[in-house]
Amino acid sequence: MYANILNVLVNGLRLIGFCCFLQVPVLLFAQVSFEEAPINYNKAKPENRITRLQKKLEQNQIKLTYDRKKGTGYLADVLKSLEIPVSSQVLVFSKTSLQIKHIDPQSPRALYFNDDLYVGFVQGGSVLEVSASDAKLGTVFYTLSQTKTSRPTFVRKTFECTQCHASSMTQGVPGHIMRSVYPGPDGMPVFREGTYRSDQSSPFHERWGGWYVSGTHGKMRHMGNLLFRKGDSSNNLNRESGANAVDLEKWFDTSAYLRPHSDIVSLMVLEHQAKMHNLITRAQFEGRITLRDAAVMNKMLERETSFQSDSTKRRFESSANRLLDYMLFTEELVLQDRIQGVSSYQTEFPLSGPRDRRGRSLRDFDLEQRLFKYPCSYLIYSESFDALPRPILDKVYRRLWEILSGKDQTKKYAHLNAQDRRAILEILIETKSGLPDYWKL
Repeated sequence: MYANILNVLVNGLRLIGFCCFLQVPVLLFAQVSFEEAPINYNKAKPENRITRLQKKLEQNQIKLTYDRKKGTGYLADVLKSLEIPVSSQVLVFSKTSLQIKHIDPQSPRALYFNDDLYVGFVQGGSVLEVSASDAKLGTVFYTLSQTKTSRPTFVRKTFECTQCHASSMTQGVPGHIMRSVYPGPDGMPVFREGTYRSDQSSPFHERWGGWYVSGTHGKMRHMGNLLFRKGDSSNNLNRESGANAVDLEKWFDTSAYLRPHSDIVSLMVLEHQAKMHNLITRAQFEGRITLRDAAVMNKMLERETSFQSDSTKRRFESSANRLLDYMLFTEELVLQDRIQGVSSYQTEFPLSGPRDRRGRSLRDFDLEQRLFKYPCSYLIYSESFDALPRPILDKVYRRLWEILSGKDQTKKYAHLNAQDRRAILEILIETKSGLPDYWKL
């Protein structure tokens, strides 16, 4: 099935969650040799939220309820079991996914996510599409059959997914990317008009083509909620009809979904998180490969096992700096108007993270000039971040402390004023375990 889809859709694009289109990349990243030692991506045993849930299913510690009436199969119970908020729902109607024949503007694909997991649901689809953030392997892909059975089983997918989901568009590692397209009336992207990458740095007017977007955004305009019809061009696309939509009912029957929205705030969080996960994975893989290479050279040259050459140090620094810059939102788009979601996601998301004694959290939204009030990624609390190779983690912590303490006044961090830096520093000192001793105020 996977091979057939890939053969037909030669010129597609990648989209978060098992998408089988491949678009010529905008940024070039060298492919990391993750199928070989020391990563052994396809052979190594995963350890993540899905493997733990599967173990509980096999030991009859938990059961998944099947919803035949609503037609969502195991979806609702999978979300509940994995603690994925239903309010995170976003909807994509472009034909840019594995189960392409079931997706169109009247039957969009639903995506749900939390800090570690992504779940894709397609009406009439044969499987739920699932991916998990694994501390050692990065993004690991699974499917769960939507046929009712006494033993629901998450099946790991390797080559079927990584042939699309591991390229320069995912930082050269297994991962995700959100794309914005010009969708035709049937949802098929009009590739001659080009596509865009959607992340925290993307121009607002290039975001979310092929997605439904519910929420208000003032005078700013995006590509969501629009169809590209005969006679249209990328130069004259009328973005007004899709702007500031609080109700999606005029475009499709929302009653077929767990929620009637595709929340704009959820979309913006998803944009940040997808690339952040990719960068953590790349740092993980590069760090382990660099350690392997350094060990080989030290042995050959009869040096101390702890010796680090200048080349080794530069490799660690490059990985650490790339991750650090993104987690501090160095190239984030400055919003020109306030963002307001229409679901409970905007209030639920901030509640699920740690807070300092003053009640502050890295999950607190700003939504007036930027996404977060305190611009440092909440994924700093994740298992994947904590599992980074020690040399990279040490460099990230050192550079982060230098920036937040004010010692580093490099221009690219100028978006963080003294109050921002102090607040983030104080929040992390009180809420983040494993910080070096020199972080203590």
